[in-house]
Amino acid sequence: MAEEGVVIGCHKVEEWTRYLEHANESKKLVVVDFTASWCGPCRMIAPIFAEFAKKYPGVVFLKVDVDELRTVAQDWAVEAMPTFVFVKEGTIIDRTVGAQKVELQRKIEMHMSK
Repeated sequence: MAEEGVVIGCHKVEEWTRYLEHANESKKLVVVDFTASWCGPCRMIAPIFAEFAKKYPGVVFLKVDVDELRTVAQDWAVEAMPTFVFVKEGTIIDRTVGAQKVELQRKIEMHMSK
């Protein structure tokens, strides 16, 4: 279901739930980008996030627009954009806030190896 090498946009709560459940079952690392169309840093980091999806095919990359899926953003305590949440087998294991390429890559690589 979850494609490798691409960022999967979740536009409905049902999609979000389905992709997240499938990813959790796969036991793969999931990196969720909570973003907003009006957010400058989000637009800046988006092509880098897509680049990471190609570079790390064993990781599931999901994107959630906080204005489209407000309830999901609230449930996940997202207060600033971009926020990247790292999930493994249904458990939040880390998060980072801001368009920080080096930090994002470091955390992806760190959590992939666990």
